[in-house]
Amino acid sequence: MAGCTVSDGNSLTEPAGWVVAGRYRLRRILGRGGMGVVWLAEDEALHRPVAIKQLVLSGSATDEERLAARARLHREARLAARVDHSGTVRVYDIAEDTGDLWIVMEALPGRTLEAALRDQGALPVGQVTSLGLCLLDALEATHRAGIVHRDVKPSNVQLCGGLRVVLTDFGIASTAEDGSGTSTGRIVGSPAYMSPEQVHGGEFEPASDLFSLGATLYAAVEGRSPFGKGCPVATLTAVVDDPPAPLLRAGPLGPVIEGLLAKDPARRLGPDQARGALRAIRRGESPGRIQVRPRARRPRSQGAGGTRPFGRIRPALRLVGNTARYRTVTASTGYR
Repeated sequence: MAGCTVSDGNSLTEPAGWVVAGRYRLRRILGRGGMGVVWLAEDEALHRPVAIKQLVLSGSATDEERLAARARLHREARLAARVDHSGTVRVYDIAEDTGDLWIVMEALPGRTLEAALRDQGALPVGQVTSLGLCLLDALEATHRAGIVHRDVKPSNVQLCGGLRVVLTDFGIASTAEDGSGTSTGRIVGSPAYMSPEQVHGGEFEPASDLFSLGATLYAAVEGRSPFGKGCPVATLTAVVDDPPAPLLRAGPLGPVIEGLLAKDPARRLGPDQARGALRAIRRGESPGRIQVRPRARRPRSQGAGGTRPFGRIRPALRLVGNTARYRTVTASTGYR
């Protein structure tokens, strides 16, 4: 997120027309999230539109929380900037104004996948097939940069029109050196799109993003989440213990989605297998039975409770229910 602005939850201290860092003139709000706001702004030096992320903290935020917010902002911008691919949002600048930090990014046209599903319902198989290929390319570029996105979901997928699809929001992305997902004692993410190993607090691995991709493609073609239960703890239980809800509209996409949603990351479809199957579907061919060669699984990190085995997670769910951070988006923009 961006600058550490104090808010009472309803109003912001920077109105439209305010110029940030002597350069970026705020125009209008694009979207709001649990911890911040994204503005459409005008870069008055280069005369182009940009999107600028502003972190909004409550008036009760401590100095420690403000410092942590600044560190998160720097980290988010650095990680997003490491990925050089048209399928990920481009970061232009980190601006500072009166002690606050802002991320300046490209202004994306179009709307999020979440907004498209809300407005028009499930998408055709052909469109979802092309969407899957675009997101696979973006994720592979992200993984080559040593980053796991950890928050692939419809609200973080921007449909820009034409052939461009953009993966946004690197706010909780991680690198190999970050270690286990529960190093801070919290499981962070969006319950309906988290992988089972994320719920366990396992190592951050690219395979986790592929599970989230499968859940996103499921939502795109079916118009609903594969695991959503209306309650975070019940949803997380379903992610780990239950098969996805039956596929009714997926047609030839079914085997691909099911392969991506394998509970065991070692038996999950890899990017090459998924891409081959999606390309076959786009050619009008059946992907057939997709054989998954089990991959070696990395050992789990040792946490306070010892090594976390792959399996049922009743104790972890009690922790998640009390401490997880859940974030929502209330506008049809891919920024948060």
